[in-house]
Amino acid sequence: MKKILFIDRDGTLIVEPISDMQVDSLEKLEFIPGVFRNLYNIQKFTDFKLVIVSNQDGLGTSSYPEETFWPAQQMMLKAFANEEITFSNIHIDPTFPEENSPNRKPGTGMLKEYFSTEYDLGGSFVIGDRITDMELAKNLGAKGIFFADESRRDELKNVGLRDHCALVTDNWDDIFRFLAIGERSATVRRRTSETDIFIELKLDGTGACDVSTGLGFFDHMLDQIGRHSGCDLSIKVIGDLAVDEHHTVEDTAIALGEAIRKALGEKRGIERYGFCLPMDDCLAQVALDFGGRSWLVWDAEFHREKVGDVPTEMFFHFFKSLSDSAQINLNIKAEGTNEHHKIEGIFKAFARALKMAIRKDPFVQSLPSTKGVL
Repeated sequence: MKKILFIDRDGTLIVEPISDMQVDSLEKLEFIPGVFRNLYNIQKFTDFKLVIVSNQDGLGTSSYPEETFWPAQQMMLKAFANEEITFSNIHIDPTFPEENSPNRKPGTGMLKEYFSTEYDLGGSFVIGDRITDMELAKNLGAKGIFFADESRRDELKNVGLRDHCALVTDNWDDIFRFLAIGERSATVRRRTSETDIFIELKLDGTGACDVSTGLGFFDHMLDQIGRHSGCDLSIKVIGDLAVDEHHTVEDTAIALGEAIRKALGEKRGIERYGFCLPMDDCLAQVALDFGGRSWLVWDAEFHREKVGDVPTEMFFHFFKSLSDSAQINLNIKAEGTNEHHKIEGIFKAFARALKMAIRKDPFVQSLPSTKGVL
């Protein structure tokens, strides 16, 4: 199915004049910085089709004669065509807001043809600088890219559109990278008679973490994975801690590994490998390969039964379960005298290795393997 970028015109492709909000002369025609190279890259490196959707208030009336609109419109399209940027369709609604036309954004009257099995609206985006563009995304069943400064994010929350917007940015470089990389995220729910686990993972995040497993030291270690990998990580665990810590630690590792594997998808364009860091008296080394084959080499000894509320023997088991579930090769080594530092060093080194390995080049769509499969 075809995926569409429904792109607003004024304020998103070209600058919208503050004076009268009309690009009605060639002198007013000014392009948004970065729009040419990034639309070209979007066409070259992604499978999105480009469609312009625009409200032009009163077009064809005395307040906005068509003869003042079309010269700038044709010049805009010619400039894009000169850079090999083509739009598969252009939809323009000429009505005033007070007319309440179903064709006017955020209405979908002009876009009925896209409600068919030929198009993947769930995988499509509306890009625009107004709240009505985000409302259009909601009405289409697509997601929005709010072309605005980050400071305007609260506007989406105030009108209940935050969940319908995938990105807030006023930079076309950010938009291309986001579209080329994709939304690399996963949600995993694992329920057994021993544990109930919910994990949300966003690979291309900011390191935001919200972790609660019932084990304070384990929470602290999982927090290191999110913060030092740059992944957004939410983990909620209810385990049979009245028995012991084993099932909570093991099942969390299994669910987290599954989330990583799902979020990576086909692994196209990723770096694949990652690797070590010192922590005070300790040296922790983690080499990682997303090659699709699980294996764990573990070279770390602990001389305390527990650190905090977690048995030290469980950390080997955590990474073994994670390796199996995520289908990754892990080689882990830690040396030093402080057990807390050794364990924390391992988790931080794993996070940094993860950050390196999941990095995706938006200009590369090939698999990092001579086999052609990972």
